[in-house]
Amino acid sequence: MATLRFSSLLVSSFLPAFRSSGLRFQSKGRYFEYSKNGIRSFSSAVVHEEPITPPVEVKYKQLLINGQFVDAASGKMFPTYDPRTGDVITMVAEADTEDVNRAVSAARKAFDEGPWPKMSAYERSCIMLRFADFLEKHGDELAALETWDNGKPYEQAANEEIPMLIRLFRYYAGWADKIHGLTAPADSLHHVQILHEPTGVAGQIIPWNFPLLMFAWKVGPALACGNTVVLKPAEQTPLSALYVSKLFHEVGLPPGVLNVIPGFGSAGAALASHMDVDKLAFTGSTETGQAVLSAAAKSNLKPVTLELGGKSPFIICEDADIDKAVELAHSAVFFNQGQCCCAGSRTFVHERVYDEFVEKAKARALKRVVGDPFKKGVEQGPQIDTEQFEKILKYIESGIESGATLESGGEKLGSKGFYVQPTVFSNVQDNMLIAKDEIFGPVQSLLKFKDLEEVIRRANSTHYGLAAGVFTQNIDVANTISRALRVGTVWVNCFNIFDAAIPFGGYKMSGHGREKGVYSLNNYLQVKAVVTPLKNPAWM
Repeated sequence: MATLRFSSLLVSSFLPAFRSSGLRFQSKGRYFEYSKNGIRSFSSAVVHEEPITPPVEVKYKQLLINGQFVDAASGKMFPTYDPRTGDVITMVAEADTEDVNRAVSAARKAFDEGPWPKMSAYERSCIMLRFADFLEKHGDELAALETWDNGKPYEQAANEEIPMLIRLFRYYAGWADKIHGLTAPADSLHHVQILHEPTGVAGQIIPWNFPLLMFAWKVGPALACGNTVVLKPAEQTPLSALYVSKLFHEVGLPPGVLNVIPGFGSAGAALASHMDVDKLAFTGSTETGQAVLSAAAKSNLKPVTLELGGKSPFIICEDADIDKAVELAHSAVFFNQGQCCCAGSRTFVHERVYDEFVEKAKARALKRVVGDPFKKGVEQGPQIDTEQFEKILKYIESGIESGATLESGGEKLGSKGFYVQPTVFSNVQDNMLIAKDEIFGPVQSLLKFKDLEEVIRRANSTHYGLAAGVFTQNIDVANTISRALRVGTVWVNCFNIFDAAIPFGGYKMSGHGREKGVYSLNNYLQVKAVVTPLKNPAWM
């Protein structure tokens, strides 16, 4: 389709013609498209420009086992792609079962014989703090690498995620020398100690949407508790985990304590079913989580923590400040290209403010800046890969076919890369796939409700239970809804607040166990009771 360039005055003059023709036009560096229903979509001119050269070099692309970068035993390598173009960034060593065995063996030796669990907790804390300082020095490189491999906006990576990565490791470093047991009174003449001990070798599998933050959520508490780790990053985004793990060793992390094995599902399956892995942690889809849990159970019954999918409700009450609610709901679903497990993708809006909300949500989506994530001011980059890209477009098609009203977006952007227009649907019904399934993309579904009892029932009518948002000025309404929702996190008049101390995890099929905060330490500790006789105690 041809794209024409006009001034804002000419646009207004020819608006009826554009609506009837479906032509695109450019005004003030932005692209718009008109159809018979008015503005349907837009794209930033950034998408049509040549990609910016990333200001970082890929240094590490082998497996990291026992403190050394090594090739895969098979010699196989796989490509990791630039989501902006679909081009290969580099080739990375591909781990298989033999490599998993090597990594687990190194972690086992480091736990059973090495210094990490035997050194003082204060020494572990100091190494983790030095690592956090080192991350701060390399923040720009890490943000660039994360953006290049993942597609998220550089400003998001640099200004939000890298500071949180550093904060998380300082938080867990602070816990390392504060993990202690208890003494308990006994009815008989016995002294009872309750010890909290490291579990052993922790297998960890992290997703591609927040590679560095998931690295911190998993590795931080495991190491603070004195465990050793075998980490499998997602095959789509292996580069940042390898980079930061190398930095960790440069500040004194002993060999074998942290091993990183990029690869595909077969490597994850080998890790989940390994008889010498003592604990497993997984973040990803619910379907894969079920397979991971099954493999762990069928092997050595290793305990598993799971942080899985979500279809989070975001409830806009009739007393809400609509402008603020629109912006918050927009961020809740479109943040990180919609690739967020807790995205507020079911936006429930009270019927009295629904029409106003729809128009303003549509207008906000049309203003969203989509383009090369390295360019300043870009709010939304490309989706992670072609599989996710095609999945999102199929869900959008499903929404149209099922009778929802497409208010904006609905199409891909540009001729290369995996860009999807910010998409808003109104008149969405609960039985539609776009209201039931986790799309994991920039698609907002607007649903209408009448009263609290109804919206609570509908919000809970899902297999998921990860998070929810409530926007109201009434504290009684906020308390009622937040206590009634069967989810692990409820954000009231805010969303996506991920402080290091706030526990995160799900109800129902969104997983079990909690990450971040003090609760994350429980995932990596065993509880041992030691009972010894007492003779003639001075007190009981």
